[in-house]
Amino acid sequence: MINFGGIFLNKKSLYFMICLFLVFSLFTYFNTFETLESNLQDSLLRSNKNKQIDTRVVVVGIDEESLGQIGQWPWPRSVHGALLNTISQGSPAVIGIDVIFSEPAPDPEEDAIFVDAVKNNGSVVIPVYGIFDETIKAEEMKTDELMEPFPELKEASVQGHINTIPDKDGVIRKTILHFDYQGEKIESFAWTLYKKYMEQHGQQPNIEDLPLDAWNRMLIDFSGKPGEVEYVSYASVLSGEVPPEYFEDRIVLVGPYGMGIADMYLTPLDHGTPMHGVEIHANIVQNLLNGNYKRSASFFVNLIILIVFSIFSYYFFRKYSPGWMFVLLMSVIGLYIVIAKGVYEKNIVLSIAYPVLLLIFTYIFAIAFRYIQEALERKRVTEVFGRYVAPQVVEKILSEGKEGLKLGGIRKEISVLFVDIRGFTPLSEKAEPEEIVEILNNYLNLCVESIFACGGTLDKFIGDATMAIFNAPLNLEDHAFKAVQTAWRMKEGSKALKEKLLERYGRTVEFGIGVNTGIAVIGNIGAQVRMDYTAIGDTVNTAARLESNAKPGQILISQATYEKVKDKVDVTPLGEIKVKGKEQGVPVYQLDGIKE
Repeated sequence: MINFGGIFLNKKSLYFMICLFLVFSLFTYFNTFETLESNLQDSLLRSNKNKQIDTRVVVVGIDEESLGQIGQWPWPRSVHGALLNTISQGSPAVIGIDVIFSEPAPDPEEDAIFVDAVKNNGSVVIPVYGIFDETIKAEEMKTDELMEPFPELKEASVQGHINTIPDKDGVIRKTILHFDYQGEKIESFAWTLYKKYMEQHGQQPNIEDLPLDAWNRMLIDFSGKPGEVEYVSYASVLSGEVPPEYFEDRIVLVGPYGMGIADMYLTPLDHGTPMHGVEIHANIVQNLLNGNYKRSASFFVNLIILIVFSIFSYYFFRKYSPGWMFVLLMSVIGLYIVIAKGVYEKNIVLSIAYPVLLLIFTYIFAIAFRYIQEALERKRVTEVFGRYVAPQVVEKILSEGKEGLKLGGIRKEISVLFVDIRGFTPLSEKAEPEEIVEILNNYLNLCVESIFACGGTLDKFIGDATMAIFNAPLNLEDHAFKAVQTAWRMKEGSKALKEKLLERYGRTVEFGIGVNTGIAVIGNIGAQVRMDYTAIGDTVNTAARLESNAKPGQILISQATYEKVKDKVDVTPLGEIKVKGKEQGVPVYQLDGIKE
């Protein structure tokens, strides 16, 4: 199995993991991917099937039916007074009206009826609205402007603000519990309703006990989707269809509940269907009644999770192949989401996006680095071993892996070229050993360049001789002609070297070349600990014999080779020659040139 974590076997992998950890730590601290994180948290909230609607809270909706019966909005305030008087007969715990009455009515009598109804009930909460500067910062939740009820209503009622700050995607996920107005703490509409209810039941809730962020906001643990809160029509209460006793000891919220009055917002439970503002207040009150205070895990806790995931990535990504690593990756992500969901139900909100993204990014970069490293390693191996064996053989071994290193071979038609240097021994007597090596290297370089230029495979050096094969290991079209072309390139390329040697030493050398075509066994020949990729058989032996019979500067090709290239070359038939190991003569041809 290929080691998946090759990049993790050196210090660079550790540095990479540390850098990635630091980057995601900063992402977590600044909540860079806030919308993604929020959407993942929304999915946890939607998956919680244990939510129940609290029957202590009921909404009286200003709905389409009420608008049809009572008339166009806004209604006379005497209508609201009549509603309050009707509900009050049932002894509700507290009533909240989610409508701002900032200006007196044109008819003072209307206001008087409404204010008297508020006074008679004794526990009516009316909303206020703070006007904030757009540049407001966290921990500075204060304002000098407040939209309040007209004076008589303000004096008769209790107030709570209805401000909210949607997230960047327009979804309401948190509620502002309080802000500062000219040194006075203005508590929220929902909190004020909840506090009045608890006080009537002998308890004194403290807003400071709630898990608030720097903006004095609390996460809302919604109990139901839009339309699921308990609700009755405003008109049905006025008509007596809903009796006053229905509201006994309950928290009653009155507010817009129809399309005719726009007061709707998106919530985590349903990004497609908006929820009425009065419903959101009802959900917040239920949240407070049930004590479902979701607390975001601290940065330190999320940092510990990132550390654990970083260590996991570092130690486990080097043990598996990409396929198995993907399975492990998905398993770990799935397990973490299950844990996060379980912790969420215990009212602790863990970060999901950043640990998961850390794992995914590490996996992606690990694969990318792995392939880059393999490519660099393949290039290095090819460059290094290409100096000892043919590049085609290196590529074959790299592509086939262990299979490419098995002993054995296949029968295949190939062309074989042998070339030897004539006159090398007399020359070596006149030159220094270092010069001899330089001369030999120059000639062998010419041989190798000629072989590679024509697509051949360098098989081996045998002293000052060279063997090359064509059509193995890679198939080579018209391999016989390629072998002949190689021989001719060697002959032509040696002219410059001959002149140089003649000028320097007064002696020169020539090539003797033999080319043959036929069937041979191609493959890894040798022992398990030392093998060569080569060709064996009579075809190879005959090529070697032709080379040994070639005179200095002569190229001999066999009958089999000639038949394949006769239309492309100029030759001189030499008849049959006797070669060692064969009883019958071998027809040979002298190569005189390559036709245009």
